[in-house]
Amino acid sequence: MDQRPPGAITRRSFLQAGAAAAALAGLPAVLRAADTKDDFGGFTLGVQSYSFRKFKLEPAVKRIQDLGLHYVEFFQDHVPLKSDPEAIGAVLRLCKDHDITPIAYGVQSFTKDHDANKKTFEFGKTLGIKTFSANPDPDSFDSLDKLCDEHKIAIAIHPHGPVGNGKLDRWYSAEIIMEAVKDHHPLIGSCLDTGHLIRSAQPPFNKKLVPEEQVRVMKDRNFGMHLKDHDNEKKTDVVYGKGALDVPAVLKALREVKFKGYISIEYEANPDDPSKDMMACVEVFKDSVKKLA
Repeated sequence: MDQRPPGAITRRSFLQAGAAAAALAGLPAVLRAADTKDDFGGFTLGVQSYSFRKFKLEPAVKRIQDLGLHYVEFFQDHVPLKSDPEAIGAVLRLCKDHDITPIAYGVQSFTKDHDANKKTFEFGKTLGIKTFSANPDPDSFDSLDKLCDEHKIAIAIHPHGPVGNGKLDRWYSAEIIMEAVKDHHPLIGSCLDTGHLIRSAQPPFNKKLVPEEQVRVMKDRNFGMHLKDHDNEKKTDVVYGKGALDVPAVLKALREVKFKGYISIEYEANPDDPSKDMMACVEVFKDSVKKLA
């Protein structure tokens, strides 16, 4: 009969625990997170606040909290670029009260005006973000090289797909973005928007840009993602899996390139009350993580 008290550690149990810990430590970070019951598989999942553009700041933040998410990428109507430090402090207190962390801001324009760009970066530093999703002018990169290096905030170029008048956005694909940034600061890369990549397949453009393949083009210059699905026939955003988006394939590609950025759920349909559809997107994301595990 074993005379050891209940809960006593045996040599065998000690060795087994040590082996399990060593095995877990050897896994990639995203897999370790998944093993510890992270529903999002180690990905930083939040919301682009543009999804709640019909709501004021506080109700928008509350709706993000209700989705069970803890990160936000703000757009200008919720946190104006000209906000002073006191106003930004109030935003940060509101976010803290709802267990929300601002992680990105955009989509923000940048020009060759270094002083204006510097003010934008100083705003970002005060807000505490890591990334600007961005629409930079081609002649802005010399300025952005300096500011990324100084502030350690990434510039993530956002492809917008068709922009009207039979034209595509100048940054419509990962190939175009990569060609522009490859010789610039390593913190200049992309915030791919899967919905706009899908939209580029519409006539007359007929550019079939597969989101997971676009991720692989950008490699370690993926700093963010606007994750959305789109139905090109109905010309509307839809819940993940109802259009052309393959969420597991996108997440698999992000893991392959060792993605360390953020993912924003962005949902442009039903702006008066998008929460139900966005919650459905959250559930699809969770299911996709399980499939990868």
